[in-house]
Amino acid sequence: MTGSTKAMKAMESKAIGNKVVSVEEGVAVLKKFPPRKFDQSIEIHVRLGIDPAQADQIVRGSLVLPHGIGRAQRVVVFAKGDLANAAKEAGADEVGQEDLAKKIREGWTDFDVCIAAPDMMGLVGPLGRVLGPRGLMPSPRAGTVTPDVAKAVKEYKAGKVEFRNDKGGNVHAVVGKLSFDANKLVDNVKAFMEYLNTLKPNTVRGTYVKSVAICGTMTPSVRVNS
Repeated sequence: MTGSTKAMKAMESKAIGNKVVSVEEGVAVLKKFPPRKFDQSIEIHVRLGIDPAQADQIVRGSLVLPHGIGRAQRVVVFAKGDLANAAKEAGADEVGQEDLAKKIREGWTDFDVCIAAPDMMGLVGPLGRVLGPRGLMPSPRAGTVTPDVAKAVKEYKAGKVEFRNDKGGNVHAVVGKLSFDANKLVDNVKAFMEYLNTLKPNTVRGTYVKSVAICGTMTPSVRVNS
């Protein structure tokens, strides 16, 4: 048995199996796991009762968490003129037009968020083959296609998270860092779930949220109440 496997087994022994606990209890369990040499991200994984093959049951959204996610997100913006200047002043890591598109077409995706002014979508649209599979394609629904690019930049720099269900009908997102105070992690998890519940498609019948789990980058998961 390798060292990493032993460590995981030791952590699992401190977990609570498949028991579903409150968010407060779940965060407390994560806090008790042995520390690592880095500040682990805390992730939330939600299994939804949707049919991801149906276009009217896609669940996608974004929100600014109460306490951010504990790291600066790298943001690029497609804009020109005054909007480009506003994006730069708001803290965008890179702003461009054809030059930025060429860089991305050639395979550069060293960023977390891509924002575009509406008049840039003719240029950005063809980049879907590169951006789409990485979850980086700008979208009006997610708020990343917007005339107010400066506001969007500030929100993502402040800890806005964006998500979309995967092919299995699951949603995943980062909700903070293990170093956060427990109450801040609880606030972030609850804010995420409250928002997710508002996105229930009208066509979904039966249970919308089937299960919720939180975990660290290198910890077992803990099931919590939805």
